Amino acid sequence: MNINTVEKNFQVDEDKKCAVSKRGMVSTAFPEATNAGVEMLELGGNAVDAACAAAFALCVCEPQASGIGGQSMALMHINGKTIAIDGSSRVPSLTHMDSIEKLERFTGYRATTVPSTPAVLGHLHFRYGKLGWNTILEPAIRIARIGYSITPLQHTLQKREMEAFHSVESKSGADYFLKNGQPYDVGDLFQQDDLANLLDCIANEGVHPFYLGEIAKKIDEDMRDHDGFLRADDLAFIPWPVERKPLKRKYRNTRILTCPPPTSGRTLLLVLLMLNNLPSKFLKQATPESFHFLAETFRKALINRKERPFDPNTYPQTLDEKKILSREYTKALSSSIRDQIDPTLPMVDPYPAESDTTHLSVMDKDGNAVGITQSIERVYGSRSAARGLGFLYNNYMSALETKDPSHPYYLRPNAIPWSSVSPALVFHKDKPWLIVGSPGSERIFSAISQFLSHIIDADLPIDQAMLRPRLHCSIGGTLSLEADRFDPEVVSYLEKAGYKIARKEPYSFYLGAIHAVLRCQTTGDFQGVAEKRRDGTAAGPQ
Repeated sequence: MNINTVEKNFQVDEDKKCAVSKRGMVSTAFPEATNAGVEMLELGGNAVDAACAAAFALCVCEPQASGIGGQSMALMHINGKTIAIDGSSRVPSLTHMDSIEKLERFTGYRATTVPSTPAVLGHLHFRYGKLGWNTILEPAIRIARIGYSITPLQHTLQKREMEAFHSVESKSGADYFLKNGQPYDVGDLFQQDDLANLLDCIANEGVHPFYLGEIAKKIDEDMRDHDGFLRADDLAFIPWPVERKPLKRKYRNTRILTCPPPTSGRTLLLVLLMLNNLPSKFLKQATPESFHFLAETFRKALINRKERPFDPNTYPQTLDEKKILSREYTKALSSSIRDQIDPTLPMVDPYPAESDTTHLSVMDKDGNAVGITQSIERVYGSRSAARGLGFLYNNYMSALETKDPSHPYYLRPNAIPWSSVSPALVFHKDKPWLIVGSPGSERIFSAISQFLSHIIDADLPIDQAMLRPRLHCSIGGTLSLEADRFDPEVVSYLEKAGYKIARKEPYSFYLGAIHAVLRCQTTGDFQGVAEKRRDGTAAGPQ
């Protein structure tokens, strides 16, 4: 990688998707959330302050992807140390396989796990933040009360999910997030007084009332009235996050750190280590053969994830990261790829993967970096909302295994859900250089690995790397790609190689969303990119 080429060819744009600053940078999936993070940096806060403020703001203005009722994972470099934050939610104690129907795991009150986002953000700020807690919450409260404008993407998703909203008997989600039962029009002002009141309570009293006080009592009553499983006892067992040691490996000569299980960081590193067995020139040329190799790499990485699940809370003696991420193992996997699709892998996809998430990335002038990926699982979560509190319950119950009781993520009381997030921190000469993450369920690792390869193998600046056409291949050989942005010969070649081609529109929402921040080693400036495929922006203090 030529770092001078990468850093000096970056271009700022007029729509605020690509930005430069000298005193830090914030990239999120919504302009108001980005502004909240920048506001903290301008007040003298650090990257943790900015990330927490932006995360709370996203809970307000990106309800289709995250919220107070969801879960958050993080990767951060703070005060010279890199830490992975496992913010797993928990299955309520009343939940058993024999008490929940399949559809109830996707929609309605029984679909939710114990929300972890308030606990995660509270923990991050308490341990590592600088500014006052009220200051962190102020932008989110302001946005909830004043309102924000509904975007074309949100209108489209509300239209798509309208039937699911109305399938909930109480219509609680529809009452809060639709306009008289119909999608909001683009540009409509969306205000959330109940959510503002909830956030105001958290700002004044901390996160404990959510789990132990008046808020917990309201959630308990709401769940009892609608035959849900979540109870005050579950909330009292606060899902405080666990600080874990990140996984780290080298791609080419660049050190990359990511989160360990239950996230998919291991899968991301496995892909990069397999690609490491190829010359950068081969990947840079973007030939039909290189795309075939990439697709097969994704399939082999996914089957490894499926066949080797690991929960660090159970059976820790079975940890086999060293073997799976070893040079010998990844070389053998790479060598097994042939000119055609591998017929020995399953040709049927074992599970659907249609959930949504959000990611934000922050760096400050002192060298700290934070990436937070948070979600309510599927788009608009369970489509049921907390009465009088204004947030959607998640549907992470759908992310648990239901067929194999020996599986570490089997649906049982107090289990944690399997997670697809894989934020990454890239170092250059022992200094944090790039923090990046993406939403997109099982497409997260493929979006991030392609982004990193474009930079490290092709010397592209982060703005061009984010804009490059994207693809993803499932275990079953379904190749999703922005077909109109690929050479027709490439698509034809891949179809003949045996893939089932799923044609996606240009800049498809389906194929992830890169939010990244880079600190230039050549100038000291900060560069940020926010995904063209979504609503976000990048900005820094001026």
